[in-house]
Amino acid sequence: MLQKSLEQQMHEFQIIKKYFSVLSKKNKSSINLNDDIFFDKSKKLAISIDTYVEGIHFIDFKKPNLVIKKILRSSISDLICKGVKPKYYFISGSGKSKNFTPSNLRKISNALKQEQKKYNISLSGGDTVLSDKLSFTITSVGFSNNIIFRNNAKINDSIYVTGNLGDSFIGLSSLENKLKIPNNLKKYFGNKYYLPEICKNIPNKLFLFANTSIDISDGLISDLDKLINKQRLSYTLYLDKIPISKNLEKLMKLKRLKKSDIISRGDDYQILFTANSSKNKIIEKVAKSLGIKISKIGKISSKTTKSMLVDKNGNEITIKNKGYFHTFWK
Repeated sequence: MLQKSLEQQMHEFQIIKKYFSVLSKKNKSSINLNDDIFFDKSKKLAISIDTYVEGIHFIDFKKPNLVIKKILRSSISDLICKGVKPKYYFISGSGKSKNFTPSNLRKISNALKQEQKKYNISLSGGDTVLSDKLSFTITSVGFSNNIIFRNNAKINDSIYVTGNLGDSFIGLSSLENKLKIPNNLKKYFGNKYYLPEICKNIPNKLFLFANTSIDISDGLISDLDKLINKQRLSYTLYLDKIPISKNLEKLMKLKRLKKSDIISRGDDYQILFTANSSKNKIIEKVAKSLGIKISKIGKISSKTTKSMLVDKNGNEITIKNKGYFHTFWK
């Protein structure tokens, strides 16, 4: 089999632009297929849709209750980061009979019941299909007078992120036996992979300060690039300001891991946003009132400046992995 060159590769956004964007030009609610969601302002309707495939978005189905919680949370995260509270969800599943045994179905049902109570959402429909490949597609629906769009960052905006980054990647690495971690930390990092902490109470507050926002699914740098992808802007990220947990700090020292190799691996589902520096006090107040961490990690600049990650002395850091990209062949 001939190996295809890099020039023959297309990532998902190139495919959308080349083959599908033209189909949505007359539909303003599609936002040119360049945002996380569909938004019809006249109907106050917001919709997101995501597909999750075994081996790509989750490692296996040994813990169906945790897998279903992970994919539901990551799906409603698309709405929450836009300032929309999710209300309804639809779920479709495809897989083999061994995936959907009575035992697994009970676990899935109980897990969804718990998530519905936690996030005040309701199952509203879906589909099931017999297939050789296990996958789930979730459509999330919410209602809002407005949303926070991508591509609305301003020069000199500060860059902020909620929560901590990197724990989910460590959890995945442990589950895949790529990284050996102490037994007393396995459960912590495993839960951070399966049960991302979604900022469910922040949607209405985001409108007080955020100019533009996205959730971190593919990786900090990868998603920041998407956030400003059609603007003539650049950014500087400060490595020492990027928040990580105390448990990750301990593990990094123990395993001699580099922070720069961890913070942009994805699956964090925290909110990445930009805001005018004058909004810092409001942001601090909201963070305190909601009991969440919000960290200032960088700054937006003009395109004349190179985008970069820097250390505390201002030296540029070369990062090996900027995040995940879905790549296809032409």
